[in-house]
Amino acid sequence: MLQFGMPTLIELDDLEDAMKLCNELGLSFVELNMNLPQYQTGCLEDTGYLELMKEKYQIGYTIHLGENLNISDFNRSVAEAYTDTVVRTIRAARILEVPILNMHMNHGVHFTLPDRKVQLFEQYFEDYMESWRSFRKICEEELESSDLKICIENTDGYRGYERAAIEYLLQSDAFGLTWDIGHSHSAGNIDEAFLMSHADRLCHFHIHDGLGERDHMTLGTGEIDLVQRLGTAEKCQCRCVVETKTVEALKASVSWLKNNKVVRF
Repeated sequence: MLQFGMPTLIELDDLEDAMKLCNELGLSFVELNMNLPQYQTGCLEDTGYLELMKEKYQIGYTIHLGENLNISDFNRSVAEAYTDTVVRTIRAARILEVPILNMHMNHGVHFTLPDRKVQLFEQYFEDYMESWRSFRKICEEELESSDLKICIENTDGYRGYERAAIEYLLQSDAFGLTWDIGHSHSAGNIDEAFLMSHADRLCHFHIHDGLGERDHMTLGTGEIDLVQRLGTAEKCQCRCVVETKTVEALKASVSWLKNNKVVRF
């Protein structure tokens, strides 16, 4: 049976408010978003409070790493700081029995020439890949004997150099994939073939509806074949974050799931 959770909502600054809503809706986990100040590394390392909330509401966690994360930054001091952030997050996540760390690939900087754009990670591909080799080794060491996965989410279409890095990371059991079906739809499903070629590594879904280039819409209000996508998630035994942006949209989306008998809560 699919397991559903909710994202961090900007309307709910306090963790306990999020946990309470998650429990009331019959969801199983909250995805803590490290883009927000209250979920930075130092806050996650206060595992005593997080465990207290987990026990009180019988709700688990997944963690969304910050979207600015860039372990391939050419400034090694900056890259090392980002890597240290991931290491510290892994250590807190292991204590909290978090199953998923979700991350984006950072496209990096590009130079605009008269006839084209040059992605610097593509231009300096060997430097780029060396950063991922180092990152993978560090993560493998931190995740030894753990079921925790670092899952890479699709956004607006993987660049070629990103697909190469992901292929390399997926050679390790420490890594998996997140399929964001709304991002996928708004990008013309450009990443679908790549994701499905690695369907055995799908661990996590972000689900929201979409219409054209719009996404993060309430379930049932757009044009995505949600039943088909959720069928893939169920087949791959993935967790699903109902990734709408407001409390109202989350409640309506959970009602859609129940009313369409997609899932039994």
